[in-house]
Amino acid sequence: MFLACGDALFDVFQTPSDSLTSLDLSAHIGGSPLNVALGLARLGNPVGYLTANSTDTLGEKIQTFMTANHIDTRYVARCDRNTSLAMVSVNAAGHPSYAFYIEGGADVSLSESQLPSDTAFDAISLGSYSTVVEPCASSLATLVARARDSSVIAYDPNVRPSIQPDRAVWLDAFERLGSQADLIKLSDEDIEFLSPGSSVETFARAALELGPAWVVVTRGPDGAIAFSREQTIEVPGRKVEVIDTVGAGDTFQAAMLDALHRQGELKRDLLPGADMAAAVSWAIAAAAVTCSRRGADLPTREAVLEALA
Repeated sequence: MFLACGDALFDVFQTPSDSLTSLDLSAHIGGSPLNVALGLARLGNPVGYLTANSTDTLGEKIQTFMTANHIDTRYVARCDRNTSLAMVSVNAAGHPSYAFYIEGGADVSLSESQLPSDTAFDAISLGSYSTVVEPCASSLATLVARARDSSVIAYDPNVRPSIQPDRAVWLDAFERLGSQADLIKLSDEDIEFLSPGSSVETFARAALELGPAWVVVTRGPDGAIAFSREQTIEVPGRKVEVIDTVGAGDTFQAAMLDALHRQGELKRDLLPGADMAAAVSWAIAAAAVTCSRRGADLPTREAVLEALA
């Protein structure tokens, strides 16, 4: 089983309206790590989710959503805090920007006492704002430290400056979790925030010194580059009519883990020699399907295979 950890919220979109006194809003379940769990489940993998989820109306909807999508909820801690919200704006190119309302929210309240006793998973995937907002950030760091010897650790910082604008906080989390990770995935936009002016290769090579076997950098329509100590593999993007890019990076993370697992290479001792080109190619194909849909509508295995046919 996989375990994804972190955010559980609603993305709130504004529907165009001529009204001067009201807004029409459409809310959809979101959260980067929750999208990763959804992607793994839709690709046919057993996956659980670790978060603190509200018992309010929105939290109940999230709980129902996870169950309906075959995401194991045994690791979800219920609480009476409000569900976090993200106000989403999508530009003409389909790229989203976010304004978050998470202070006192359920998902960032995860405490060490709510961590699972289980530590052996095929992989633990974590990232996004849950790794920099307390007490959740410290709790997830504790989980990773406990599980490091029994689970592959996959980390995607998925930087959200609108939540935490302090670069130093993100860098601290990156160094702390990156030193425990076996696989780091991040975007070129993450790199630009974490180290302005650094090239993708310079940053990735420095990140490898933290200890992971691979650092994989996504570059939107230009595909992705995977770096290990022995080699660099570049895989081009796939042409697709982009509706929006919401959930594309999360799809990539889920599909890459899925591919490595099915290749039999999602093991700490095998990752250095893994066929990362095949895994990244599968991840790019899956992310392209998500980009062809509105919102974080992650694909099934059949949908990715159909796109590749």
